[in-house]
Amino acid sequence: MLATGTLLPAFKSFASIVPTQNEHRFKIPSYLKSGDTIGITSPAGYITSEQVQASALIMQGWGFNVKIGDAIGKRDFTFGGTDEERTMDMQRMLDDPSINAIMCARGGYGFVRIIDKLDFSAFKRHPKWIIGFSDITVLHCHLAKQYGIASIHSKMCNSFPDDWATADPIQVETILSIKNALTGEQMSYVSPVTANNRLGKAEGILVGGNLSIIETLAGSQSDLDTKGKILFIEDTGEYLYSIDRMFWNLKRNGKLSHLKGLIIGGFKVKTAEIGDEFGKTIYDIVMEKTAEYQYPIAFDFPVGHQKNNFALKCGVKHVFEVNDMGATLRAMQ
Repeated sequence: MLATGTLLPAFKSFASIVPTQNEHRFKIPSYLKSGDTIGITSPAGYITSEQVQASALIMQGWGFNVKIGDAIGKRDFTFGGTDEERTMDMQRMLDDPSINAIMCARGGYGFVRIIDKLDFSAFKRHPKWIIGFSDITVLHCHLAKQYGIASIHSKMCNSFPDDWATADPIQVETILSIKNALTGEQMSYVSPVTANNRLGKAEGILVGGNLSIIETLAGSQSDLDTKGKILFIEDTGEYLYSIDRMFWNLKRNGKLSHLKGLIIGGFKVKTAEIGDEFGKTIYDIVMEKTAEYQYPIAFDFPVGHQKNNFALKCGVKHVFEVNDMGATLRAMQ
């Protein structure tokens, strides 16, 4: 469940900068106001023009203008157009000074194919919020590693309800969390008590996203730096043995050793065939890899490939507390 505080007007005018625990600095893009423009593009999977209309109408209802990119409706097999078409559309969105935020229309697969073709020169000078999750984890990690620019991990156009009036309450709440994140609301989140939570309190920059994406970026120019950070991870459609292998990768790469805290979101696990069961749960896997560390850990957090997937601001300092009542995460900006 999401709770929001008051609007933070101090962040309306220009990008601010905050220090992280390990002395790096993140730029916070300007928060949006009525009349600002959100661009929609699809740098990964294919989506039709009709499928983005509901999200465009809802965002217009929030007081924003919407600019739909040229890649929307294009298709190259599973991709939203060819690599060149997706690159060109994303580049236009990054460079266009009239666009204040970029909503990725859907995930799937494809961003890693174009990330090194993009020129972030203009974007660095005038950062804007980039919104998405799943395959868009590539971009969240790249922005954090290369430029120290905050971004929003959240649902995308393909998760907006077709009919707002009849939408599931949790769907409404999660979609509204995108608006709250974009406009500078002070975000806070809660997750329930689980027997496997590790108690504690920490402050740090929040980073993370899809586990399999984070693992595959190791050693690349988009490799996520987790030192001194609060890390959140989620995944879907993986066997437990694959999740175990990915966690071993994180541990062996040192990504679990210097965290301030660890947040485990939704994990939709593939069922193994009878006789080929792995024998460990997601809780077993995580606690085994983090047994030697002391930072707080929370499970079943409302982020991931699920209905209760709330918007999180990557690159923004948060307070994370796990106690006997559950877990809370509060953005400090």
